[in-house]
Amino acid sequence: MKMSRSFKMAGALLIAAMLVVSGCGNNKENNTAGGNASGGAATDSKAIAKIKERGKLLVGVKYDTRLFGLKDPATGKVDGFDVDISKAIAKKILGDENAIELKEVTSKTRIPMLNNGEIDMVVATMTITEERKKEVDFSDVYFQAGQSLLVKKGSPITGLESVTKDTKILGSKGATSIKNIKEKVPGVTVLEFDNYQDAFSALKAGQGDALTTDDAILYGMASQDPGFEVVGKPFTDEPYGIAVQKGNTDVVQAINDTLAELKSNGEYDAIYTKWIGKAPAQ
Repeated sequence: MKMSRSFKMAGALLIAAMLVVSGCGNNKENNTAGGNASGGAATDSKAIAKIKERGKLLVGVKYDTRLFGLKDPATGKVDGFDVDISKAIAKKILGDENAIELKEVTSKTRIPMLNNGEIDMVVATMTITEERKKEVDFSDVYFQAGQSLLVKKGSPITGLESVTKDTKILGSKGATSIKNIKEKVPGVTVLEFDNYQDAFSALKAGQGDALTTDDAILYGMASQDPGFEVVGKPFTDEPYGIAVQKGNTDVVQAINDTLAELKSNGEYDAIYTKWIGKAPAQ
C-alpha cells in the first residue's frame, strides 16, 4: 500500500513537471514568434512604429552649412546633401520622401535634441567618435570628410604646419574640430561660435586667422566668397554618421538599408555629385 501511494505521488509529480516544461516551451515559441513579428529584421519595433503612427519623420539638420544643410531666408526652404539623404530615409520608412519635418540643430544642440525626443535622428555633418557612441547609436558612414583650414586668400597660413599657439582659430561649439585643433597645436587660441555662419562672419571681420572644421563644410564657405580658400591637406579622418537614440536598432537598420540601396542603384553618387561637385572617391 505504501509503495502504491509512492508510485501515485511520483506519477503526479512527473505529470506536473511535463506540464511545466510544455508550458515553458509554448511560451518560448510564442515569445520568439512575437519577436520576429515585431522586430525580426529590426525594421518594425517601437521606434519605427512610432514614426509610422506619426506619419512623419523628424530629422535634425544644419541650417547654416552650405552644401549640407542651408536655409534660404527668402523661401524658408532648407537644401543640401544631408537633406537629400534624409528624404531618402523618409521614403524608405514611410514611402514618401516628403513625409518629413526638418528641425534646425547645431553641433551643440543636436545630441540633446535627439535624446529629448524632439527628433528621430540627426543628419548633420556629425563625426562618428567613441565618445559620442556612449550617448547615441550611429548608422554606417554616409560621408567621408577630413578636417582642414579656411583662410583669407594671401594668408601666411598654408596648412596645419603654419598654425602656432599665437594663431587665433575660429570654430563651432560642440564640434570635434575644436578638440582636434587643440590636440594638434597645444596652447592655440580658439574662439567658439554657436554655428558656422557666425564663425565665418567673424573670420571675414578679421576676428581670427583661420576657421577650422571638416573640409566639405569649408568648401561650401569658400564657394560663398571667392576671397577665401581651403589650405593644406586634411589632418584628421572625419567619418559622418547618422545618429539615433541608443537602443533604436530598428531605425539604424532602416537607415543602413537605405544607404546600401542608394549606393547600389547609383543614387548616392548622384546626390554626392549634385552637392559636392564631383563623384565620391572609390
